Amino acid sequence: MTFRRSAPAALIAAVVVVVTALTILSARLFSGLTDAVEKSQFELMQAIFDTALADAENKALARAEMLASLPLTRQAVAAKDRQALLDNYAAMFEGQKERHGVDQVQFHVPPATSLLRLQDPKLFGDDLTRFRPMVVAVNRDHVSVKGLAIARTGPAIFGVSPVTDMQGNHAGSVEFGLDFGPMLVAMKSAYGLEFTFFVEEKPLRDFASGVDPAVFSEQNRVGRFLRLETTNGALMSDLAGDADISVVNEPVTYARDSQGVPYGVLLIPLRDRAGQSLGVIAAARDFSGSRAAAGRSLVWQACLAIFAIVILAGAIITVIRGFLLRPLQVVVDRFVGLSSGGQSGPVAGSERFAAELQPLVELHNRVAAKRAGKPAE
Repeated sequence: MTFRRSAPAALIAAVVVVVTALTILSARLFSGLTDAVEKSQFELMQAIFDTALADAENKALARAEMLASLPLTRQAVAAKDRQALLDNYAAMFEGQKERHGVDQVQFHVPPATSLLRLQDPKLFGDDLTRFRPMVVAVNRDHVSVKGLAIARTGPAIFGVSPVTDMQGNHAGSVEFGLDFGPMLVAMKSAYGLEFTFFVEEKPLRDFASGVDPAVFSEQNRVGRFLRLETTNGALMSDLAGDADISVVNEPVTYARDSQGVPYGVLLIPLRDRAGQSLGVIAAARDFSGSRAAAGRSLVWQACLAIFAIVILAGAIITVIRGFLLRPLQVVVDRFVGLSSGGQSGPVAGSERFAAELQPLVELHNRVAAKRAGKPAE
């Protein structure tokens, strides 16, 4: 083993280990930052949906309370005058449906009997007690409520308000139901998210007798769910399947690729006011930006690590050879010359040698001067 080879090799190996360890640590730290960014994106997706849903519930309830407060409504509901309600509010309903996604408006009389459906005036008089607990609660407690429910025409976001007669006695209730579709489309337009609403098939079959039969087609079936609304069917089919949505009891997040593009997926369970499962909302966002940044960071870190290793290795070799091995070799060669009987003068340029080598240079000069019969300088 020689110092000339072993020392630089050991030092360079140490540099490689240290730089590699620091690079790995840096990569882990950046990966943690990327995970934190994506976690914040999931939280933002959840907040966007929660805010939109709460806003829709408030809008539905505000419409219901406003309609319930009108004298015409109070008089007609108390008198069970379906024709008066239809004549005065049919045009209003069509306008609300076209512009604001109002899917249904219905008047009830206690305890929960349908008086008039503006979306389907021919159907009335049916008892809603079994599958519309919100309507039952409003007519029992005389207090407005809002929330999700499955009605005859399908799931919707409801606001239900009590109606009193002109003397202030409870007479019935009125509800507004907002369709999920326009809300999902609006969120996609505003935030660039993709959505799919998976609804439980059993309650939909049991309660939504007026829903479009095409909803129950095999192409919409995903396990025990039906794909009711979607902003991008092909993409969301790749990102959320039966195995994903069938076990969702609380919000779930994960990342998955579709056609080479990474997406963050958020699954949000939906429940009615009684806590019964209605379905799952799947939301997806393109994560290629954060993933690409992470990939670029790894490449740059690797390049910088290689550059650092090369520079430091070169510096180690230069320092060892230039400051130690070459001056030492010069002195050694001079001693070898003296030992073989040759003459040798002072070591030229020795003033540039490291201080640790000066005693050896001085020793050589004394020996050389003694051999030459001259006093050492």
